[in-house]
Amino acid sequence: MNLLDEPWIPVRRHDGESDWIRPAQLGDPALAAFDACRADFNGALAQFAIGLLQTCAPAEDLSSWRQWLRDPPDAATLDPCLAPHRAAFELDGDGPRFMQDLTLRADEGEPLSVANLLIETPGGKTIRDNSDHFIKRGRVTAICPHCAALALFTLQTNGPPGGKGHRTGLRGGGPLTTLLAVSAAPNRPASLWQTLWMNVRESAVFMPEPLAPGMAQPSRTFPWLAPQEALQQGQAGQLTPAQVHPAHVFWAMPRRIRLDFEQAAPGGSCDLCGREAAQRLAHYVTRNYGLNYKGAWLHPLSPYDQGKEGLLPLRPQSDGLGYRHWLAWVLGVHDDKKRVAPAQVLATLAQRERAAGLPLRVWAFGYHMDKMKPRGWYESTVPLYALSECGPAAHKMLREEVGSWLAGAEFALGALRIAVKTAWFGHEARGDLGFVDAAFWSRTEPLFYPLLRDRIHALRDGVDADPLQIAENWRRALGATALRLFDRELVGAGAVERQHPDRVSHARRQLGQSLNGSKLRAALSLPEPVGEPKKTQRRTG
Repeated sequence: MNLLDEPWIPVRRHDGESDWIRPAQLGDPALAAFDACRADFNGALAQFAIGLLQTCAPAEDLSSWRQWLRDPPDAATLDPCLAPHRAAFELDGDGPRFMQDLTLRADEGEPLSVANLLIETPGGKTIRDNSDHFIKRGRVTAICPHCAALALFTLQTNGPPGGKGHRTGLRGGGPLTTLLAVSAAPNRPASLWQTLWMNVRESAVFMPEPLAPGMAQPSRTFPWLAPQEALQQGQAGQLTPAQVHPAHVFWAMPRRIRLDFEQAAPGGSCDLCGREAAQRLAHYVTRNYGLNYKGAWLHPLSPYDQGKEGLLPLRPQSDGLGYRHWLAWVLGVHDDKKRVAPAQVLATLAQRERAAGLPLRVWAFGYHMDKMKPRGWYESTVPLYALSECGPAAHKMLREEVGSWLAGAEFALGALRIAVKTAWFGHEARGDLGFVDAAFWSRTEPLFYPLLRDRIHALRDGVDADPLQIAENWRRALGATALRLFDRELVGAGAVERQHPDRVSHARRQLGQSLNGSKLRAALSLPEPVGEPKKTQRRTG
């Protein structure tokens, strides 16, 4: 079965109907979105499609890129672009298999249930300890080859830790992915193709330097086309960007896996997508010490943090994704405490938005991983509000102002967290107060985006606006929200008989002082208010 020939990609059309297509049909303007049975599969499909187009059918220059954005290619146009790479997308057979180790055989390595391709499946220790309380074992026993291909790619591209010698991915385990996405306009729906093509760069931009000798070999792009030793010598070997084709970043293969087609289950309903299949896969084999990605890898779909150990891809954290990440994802953060560079695909934001003639947004998603355990899948979109129409000077000003707004929000949240903890347990108590963070970010998000929109539009239109007044308005909004949460939803919502009045009163008073104090003003780059002159007392006598 070849993944370029099979209609294996689940999609939703603009009329709401679900369908399955071949990769060459991605340019169909009737397609609205991917429609897989799992959210992480949809994220993987977006990366698969972008990687496929960037590898096999990139535009030569900006003019060609614009042409395909206006007039998407049909299957007859895309098929010849994909055909030369057909050998890399065989899912079964005796030769190279998509995303599978070339030399591993079904009777070698460690046999595992096909359910273990799913990132959240309980591991062996969890099952032995009988601690799979929320994600139960035995839910998935046999899946169709289409879902197996998608689960395999999802696992390889997210690259979570898998135990001794089972490598993490090129971006580490559980990377954050940020893509440009086209927003629909009145009477003009956004197509799936537009969003995918927004993240495909012209050849000269993606590969500005000539290829080094030997890098055009197919196995330098698709590592499963050759034995692992052709790329990396031995278990202790490492693979750096200089050893492969630049498009390898989309096809990284840290795990050594081989699907077991020899002992496929008889036909029936797939445990994941529910479709009837002629055969279903129940097992695969794996072996440790796959490709060991080291060095200055830069994936074009991920933002990077400049840490002490060099550039590190951002990863979703336990507090989820939201407006507090807008600055880092879109403009980057360049201050004394933190330096974050947006994903490379966002570097051409202005060019892309002008070419599309449609508003763009950022689609972000990824797993929050705690070592080998997935804590949650997070997904979010954030607006851009015609940011591309602002010049570099406006971007610099916006970076400074929004950075102050977010610093103020972090300070206000910290004060609220301390107040809640003090009111309930005393200041020294320990525990997870993540629900306080979630409530604060959720309540302040509807206040942040109108502020951001108005500021971007003012900068775009050259309208005078007082940044200090805007910051003061934001300070008041933060304070009012934090106090409302303390009084009505957190501490004040508890049972009266369980309250500690003195402690609550003290915590509330401290919170009010923090929200009106100098530290919050400093975080927001606000000057101290000018107070009334002190009155001098007259002496009598």
